[in-house]
Amino acid sequence: MGGVLRASDDDFRVDEIPSYEPCGEGEHTYLRFEKRDMTTPYAITQIARALKIQARDIGYAGMKDRHAVTTQTVSLPRVDPERVSAMVIPGMRVLSVTRHRNKLRTGHLKGNRFELRVRELPDGVEASLARARSIAEVVGRAGVPNYFGEQRFGRDGDNAAKAREWLSGENSGPRDPHQRRFMVSALQSQLFNAWLGARVRDGLLDAYVEGDLAARGATGRPWLITAEDAALLYPTGEASPTGPMFGRSMDRPTGAAEAREEAVLAEASLDRAFFDRIGALAEGTRRLARVLVEDLSVTAEGDALLFRFTLPSGAYATVVMREFGVSSASATPTVETGSADEHPTMQPELASTGADQAKYR
Repeated sequence: MGGVLRASDDDFRVDEIPSYEPCGEGEHTYLRFEKRDMTTPYAITQIARALKIQARDIGYAGMKDRHAVTTQTVSLPRVDPERVSAMVIPGMRVLSVTRHRNKLRTGHLKGNRFELRVRELPDGVEASLARARSIAEVVGRAGVPNYFGEQRFGRDGDNAAKAREWLSGENSGPRDPHQRRFMVSALQSQLFNAWLGARVRDGLLDAYVEGDLAARGATGRPWLITAEDAALLYPTGEASPTGPMFGRSMDRPTGAAEAREEAVLAEASLDRAFFDRIGALAEGTRRLARVLVEDLSVTAEGDALLFRFTLPSGAYATVVMREFGVSSASATPTVETGSADEHPTMQPELASTGADQAKYR
């Protein structure tokens, strides 16, 4: 289909869907706000400065892009709601202020609702709309590979490489503990993308591999699925295979599924002992191989196509849009965004997603 995403910040809107609503009482003040042209860490810094509190005391559920119009919620400890409502920060708009009992933490998030405009359609609006709706029918039914997007790999896309250098003793690594965990997470994510890319290339995204650990939804506990159960649950999306976020506490598959994970480590010249040595920095977990895209619709809007859909927490809208052959016009990297084309570590992800376009023809 083609086209350009994010020609302006207004073309990329994200609304956070909370796991719960504030109850109206308690020592924490929940601020829901809209921001433009700023990362979540920068927004938190500005809020802390305006209210004269410590940024580390502010809770949030997830990160949001800089080059977008996004809404999200943060929690503020022991701050008068009236002070929060009166706060004025350029590029930010207060939407609601409500008290709650607990601090908001990473993961207190059901998902995100996206509204994206794609412009510069090479085949015009009418032909592109027909093509997009054909692809959307497949995506809505089968889901998409649950790759980590470029945002995961840092501003210059090299956090995974830096993590390897640091953990191999080639440099001292960052001092900040949050940055250390972020870098290790980038390495885990790169290995997951490599595992997923191999599975997609082999036609196994929603096919059973002996020894698979499957899960029902992003928060479901993985279990050793049988071939018979996979034949029933994989095609409907009720369950999906899971892949490795390597670490000492990660559940391990068996048989052929385990061999595929060992092959990813061997290709990267790593082993499980490497992650055992770094301990708490990489506890490890499982991640779904595919993500289901809910409420997906495509409509024409002037000279653009408007995409609306909802994703669970941890899934990436840019990964969904690659299924439509859409590229991002955002050329300036930020803390949360980087260009995959400029960084070889991301190429397996792009190659396998692009190859998957054949199923829409």
